[in-house]
Amino acid sequence: MLRHLHIRNLAIIDELSLDWTSGFSVLTGETGAGKSILIDALGLVIGLRADSTLVRAGAEKAEVSAEFSVADCPAAEAWLRERELYEDETCTIRRLVYAEGRTRAFVNGSPASATDLRGLGELLVEIFGQGDSRMLLLADAQRGMLDDAAQHPARLAATAGAAQAVQRIDRERERLIAAQSRDPAQLEYLRFQLQELDALALGEDELSELDAEHRRLANAGRLLNEGFGAQQLLYGGDASIYDQLSTALATLRGLLPLHEGFAEAEALAAGAQAQVREAADSLRRLLDKLDLDPERLAALEQRLSAVHDLARKHRVRADDLLARHQQLRDELGGLEDASNQLVQLEQQRQVALTAYRQAAAALTASRQQTAQTLAADVTARVRELGMPNAAFVVAVEAAGRAQPSPHGDDLVRFDFSANPGQPPRPLAKVASGGELSRISLALQVSLVSEVGAATMIFDEVDAGIGGTTADIVGHQLRTLGSRRQVLCVTHLAQVAAQGRNHFGIAKEVSAGQTYTRVRTLDAAARVGEVARMLGGDVEGAATQALAKDLLLRVSQA
Repeated sequence: MLRHLHIRNLAIIDELSLDWTSGFSVLTGETGAGKSILIDALGLVIGLRADSTLVRAGAEKAEVSAEFSVADCPAAEAWLRERELYEDETCTIRRLVYAEGRTRAFVNGSPASATDLRGLGELLVEIFGQGDSRMLLLADAQRGMLDDAAQHPARLAATAGAAQAVQRIDRERERLIAAQSRDPAQLEYLRFQLQELDALALGEDELSELDAEHRRLANAGRLLNEGFGAQQLLYGGDASIYDQLSTALATLRGLLPLHEGFAEAEALAAGAQAQVREAADSLRRLLDKLDLDPERLAALEQRLSAVHDLARKHRVRADDLLARHQQLRDELGGLEDASNQLVQLEQQRQVALTAYRQAAAALTASRQQTAQTLAADVTARVRELGMPNAAFVVAVEAAGRAQPSPHGDDLVRFDFSANPGQPPRPLAKVASGGELSRISLALQVSLVSEVGAATMIFDEVDAGIGGTTADIVGHQLRTLGSRRQVLCVTHLAQVAAQGRNHFGIAKEVSAGQTYTRVRTLDAAARVGEVARMLGGDVEGAATQALAKDLLLRVSQA
């Protein structure tokens, strides 16, 4: 539920703060006073498209902040918890629109993308505008409304999943059929490529082993020469380290009788001499094994050249040649076994198709059952709205699709008749604009469920309605407000009188600037506003009495 709305520098609103309560609230004012700007502001906080022209002239940016309670919206609470944005029962959304066109959004202080904001906004608020009645003419919208009324998400998901399974099998079948029809020359070339790789017979770790051995043989001369030199420095050469340590040891041992402190140095030097001798022996053994083998080196270079040449031919790195080999082997095997795979896929398709038909049949049954209930409910509500002979029908017919559809096998159509003796026909062909508005309102009231958004906003959906019908519209919106928070922008006094809370919207000009002002109307101000909406002499006793009588009748009811 919406608790608070703060607006700054949006269109002709410089700064505005409004507190909201539950129930049915109405917003009224002269045309152009700024009622639609309030709806635009709420649209911004729920992720609707932002337009930089909404920024007040001369301002750097516009800002809209809204505070919601999610205690009555479990889906929104779950959304926040999933993203670790839940703090308490309060959700604060802030949207900035800059004059140069960019926007920023924050949910409970954390940055949010436009996609995330729309996802959260759909859970918190539903906005119904004057143009929404035109949506009734779209087949997809009609099907969606029926599914909303049926509340069968599990059946929808099962049907969509089963249809997608059939579609995946069909795509694989098409791939195999296309593969079977490939040019024989292409298939022969694929076999030739595989034969080349088979002939190379590259081992799993062979490439790394070849590289290591090649490095050793290619540098054998350096290894022998420099290794022998190091051995001579350690032991055996003129003035070797071993001989120098021997001289040092002799000197230290001569000093030991004179001072026992030389014992530690003598022991360390003796150990160093032993390690030098061991290192020299290790070098000697290694050098004995090293050999200059030009033939082996040539063989290695030939093998490595063959590997790298084939890798270049296949446009892969040498390290990836084994993977390429396996890829070609799998591809050729799949093509050669395509007939068997097609038989298996056909069997799988039959199983998947049976599952789809069962899921689609269950969905159809649910739609047909709900269609009767929804049609009866909407018909009753439309008749209350000044069309006593109206008939609303929800037709669920076989669509005759050649392929499984995620939406099932049904064609959903809204049919309507306003006059006795006339059979219902498709809504798009027979309903006028005023009739569409009434049907739209009746549907919206009928489709209300406990799992939808907690706040509903109606922006002049009562256009084209008047007289006693307006009383009924107001009553239905007030009834809807007993289950949801309902905000309604209206020009009808009969609807405005039904509001539990009444906000008056007016323009004022100060210092050459235009501003929108919104105030909560008390009982006396409300009489004046309803009198204005009734027309005639606003200050006249008759109009004032009529306004008081209208408000009194609503309060007594």
